[in-house]
Amino acid sequence: MAWCAVRSINLPAVDVGSLRAKAPVAAGFGCISFAASDLFRSASSSRSRPFACAISTDSGLKEAVKTDKAPAALGPYSQAIKANNLLFVSGVLGLIPETGNFVSDNVEDQTEQVLKNMGEILKAGGASYSSVVKTTIMLADLKDFKKVNEIYAKYFPSAPPARSTYQVAALPLDAKVEIECIAAL
Repeated sequence: MAWCAVRSINLPAVDVGSLRAKAPVAAGFGCISFAASDLFRSASSSRSRPFACAISTDSGLKEAVKTDKAPAALGPYSQAIKANNLLFVSGVLGLIPETGNFVSDNVEDQTEQVLKNMGEILKAGGASYSSVVKTTIMLADLKDFKKVNEIYAKYFPSAPPARSTYQVAALPLDAKVEIECIAAL
């Protein structure tokens, strides 16, 4: 379990020269100096941490999502993972779930199939297109950007998610497009 804390400290006026003479190491913060030993003592004290925030690494807080209505993972990864009220959908290809083959060789058909597959994974994870907050699109050829945008816009018509788009050297199975996303639950 990791934590972070914000603490307010009221200090009297300090003669910096005498502080430096007494402490082998002093850390400056703005116009106030603290002796390193005081910082260590306050960080390791058992007092409450009023603004503590916790990030759990408990594996019980993550759940794999799997559906037969989307292509199976091509390797040792999950179609999606639920964690901390978010759904992380792995990169999706334009494969037909029943056959494992691409819907076609053109980017428009593959993009349409990618987004249909993504919709099934979102549904299996308790989310929908409207709950997607971030997508990442990877293209084999950035010249296909406009074609992909036209199809993508049909699935995210209002308040589209934040997005990054990249041309990559290659995609699995020589795909034309791969899309991953994060959705709020």
